[in-house]
Amino acid sequence: MMKELPLDQVRTLLAVVDEGTFDAAAAALHVTPSAVSQRVKSLEQRTGRVLLMRTKPVRPTESGEIVVRFARQLALMEGEAQAELGMPGSGEPTRLSIAVNADSLATWFLPALTRVPPRLRLCFELRREDEDHTAALLREGAVMAAVTSSPDPVAGCSVRALGRLRYLPVAAPSFADEWLGTGTGTPLHEVIGAAPVVAFDRNDDFQDDFVRTLTGGAAGALRHFVPTSEGFVASVAAGMGWGMVPEVQARPLLEGGRLVRLLPGRSVDVPLFWQQWKLDFPALGAMAEAVAAVAAETLDHGPPV
Repeated sequence: MMKELPLDQVRTLLAVVDEGTFDAAAAALHVTPSAVSQRVKSLEQRTGRVLLMRTKPVRPTESGEIVVRFARQLALMEGEAQAELGMPGSGEPTRLSIAVNADSLATWFLPALTRVPPRLRLCFELRREDEDHTAALLREGAVMAAVTSSPDPVAGCSVRALGRLRYLPVAAPSFADEWLGTGTGTPLHEVIGAAPVVAFDRNDDFQDDFVRTLTGGAAGALRHFVPTSEGFVASVAAGMGWGMVPEVQARPLLEGGRLVRLLPGRSVDVPLFWQQWKLDFPALGAMAEAVAAVAAETLDHGPPV
């Protein structure tokens, strides 16, 4: 016999994941913590799987991610159905959760949000994450759509190529003179491994990957972590270190003499893709079209450099 997933238990699991603890979920659902615990246990017994890791905050297991994703999709479709039926309270705005990398957020993504028709009454919840990791948020059911560097669709998602975000290796002129031998004829690959470097955070190996193409080794050990796109560019322009900066952000600083290219003609292109749930839902469709339109206008679509 096919076992159904009781909707109250599914919604409770989602509340626990969103709120982080059983007590907080109980408060949000206006029930007792013991009721929340019992619903989750009953759902785990019904599925035959452990759905939550009882950490602080709790995290869904791989099986739990499937149920969480189902719960979010259910809530989305339920809201749409209520609106079409004109039910009381159906005028609430729809919340779209989207994962997007910091550089896209700082350079081209936000204008896409303004192109979504206001009549759809959407609230956007943006989750900032590296483009190599945004797909994980889709897989976990934490977001409905994501800008990602992966062309391989997450299960239950569609994928669409957006274009490439081009990065340039740059530094402040004074930094380049002092650390990189600008004007002395010293080959960059002989000195860049010892020069200070700016990275986004401890997971950012973009600069290391670039140096490996020159020397086979990593970037310098003297590195500064600046976890915002705007702050990263400002740190490089201030002479704290060299870094890989999106061309759209670097261009005005290069023209103004605040930055110099370390290897003229050399750049790194990062392909970007839009992934979203496979749902026939107007809000998601409108968002996808707006993102694709802005990406077509701003990202690079020529041959990789």
